[in-house]
Amino acid sequence: MGFFGHAESWVLVSFILFIALLVYLKVPGMIARSLDERSAKIAKELDEARKLREEAAKLLEEFKQKQVSAEADAKAIVAQAKTEAEEYAAEARRKLGEALDRRTRQAEQKIAQAEASAVKDVRNATTELAIAAAGRLIAETSKGPKGAEMIASSIEAVKNRLN
Repeated sequence: MGFFGHAESWVLVSFILFIALLVYLKVPGMIARSLDERSAKIAKELDEARKLREEAAKLLEEFKQKQVSAEADAKAIVAQAKTEAEEYAAEARRKLGEALDRRTRQAEQKIAQAEASAVKDVRNATTELAIAAAGRLIAETSKGPKGAEMIASSIEAVKNRLN
């Protein structure tokens, strides 16, 4: 049996013909082009992914800066609000104190007026009582001889005082 009598020989010939057919049909070039295209596509996707990652990192940094800025603004607003609230409270306390002082003065004035009115009323009542008592006393004492003598001495006393 010769070379073509063995099955392995036919397998070898078939394999060589298959490889020759692949080379003739430019299959290795097609495979290489396909692999090159695939690697280019993967490289492009990796570049896009890198760019997207860089953009995401930039956006993250911007948002972190905005967050820090917003927190600082919020703290400033809170501090300003506290300051304004303290100022409003101080102003309200001052106005309340002024109102209390004003009302206290008004109450004191009313009390003083009431005291003056009461003193005046007491004086008037006392004067009226004194006049009434003096009138009764004069009426009782002016009856009879002593009354004429008392009127004469009163007239004499008034003359002496006027002169």
